[in-house]
Amino acid sequence: MKKINLLEKFNLFQEHWTPKIIGELNSQHVKIAKVHGEFVWHDHAEEDELFMVIKGELIIYLRDGQITLKEGEIYIVPKGVEHNPFAEEECWILLFEPKQTEHTGKVDSALTKKFGEWI
Repeated sequence: MKKINLLEKFNLFQEHWTPKIIGELNSQHVKIAKVHGEFVWHDHAEEDELFMVIKGELIIYLRDGQITLKEGEIYIVPKGVEHNPFAEEECWILLFEPKQTEHTGKVDSALTKKFGEWI
């Protein structure tokens, strides 16, 4: 295993809402993504999902409120909790989630990605 430079990895792609896998540990994928605008309401029935903001600001809308994350902050969405990420400006995020986690849970959307790409 080689060390991973997050800035180098983020510079390898431009598209939004398309997580890239950069590592794996304990049956979890470590992913990065560039996000901008609104995603889609969804949940993950059996998996928690960790969001960490590397650059910018991310709002995670929940049915009973919202969480605003700034650079260096983390939030873990518990399994089964419906959420909708949103970024007013481009935001770079790091995600930890089980390998079997579906991108948009059981919701099928134009933004849904069926397979994760390793970079």
